[in-house]
Amino acid sequence: MAKTIIGVMGPGNEPEEKDLQIAYELGKLIGQRSWVLLTGGRNVGVMDAASLGASEKDGLVVGVLPDKDRSRMSLHVDIPIVTGMGSARNNINVLSSDVIIACGTGAGTLSEIMLALKAGKDVILLNQSKNALDFLQSLESDLVHEASSAYEAITMAERLL
Repeated sequence: MAKTIIGVMGPGNEPEEKDLQIAYELGKLIGQRSWVLLTGGRNVGVMDAASLGASEKDGLVVGVLPDKDRSRMSLHVDIPIVTGMGSARNNINVLSSDVIIACGTGAGTLSEIMLALKAGKDVILLNQSKNALDFLQSLESDLVHEASSAYEAITMAERLL
């Protein structure tokens, strides 16, 4: 039986401190459940924080890297997928995940959210502005879920699986 894959997406560049804390907690909770964490694999921002949390709980971390090599890979990635695709890898991130959890907002994160909605995937949003939340819920209200904490997001993911 295939393992559950949870995609954690969020800003790599200039994330809010709150995003990093939430991502770290998400990673720990995903690892504790023996789910697979999938991120963009880089050594910055939400990707790195979630990967660190999962690795501390002996979770399996898959990193879908934008580059042609591992030079910007998080030290906490167990399985690197080197794509050389830049942001086009976002579609791989989304389609490979059973549930998407978006922690914070950036242009790349928004592209992943939109790709997930287009693919009919559930998206759990954390630390989003009211305007962003309202807009996203207006597009696909059945697929967009809001959580106020990492624990609540994981509880939602359990129900959605």
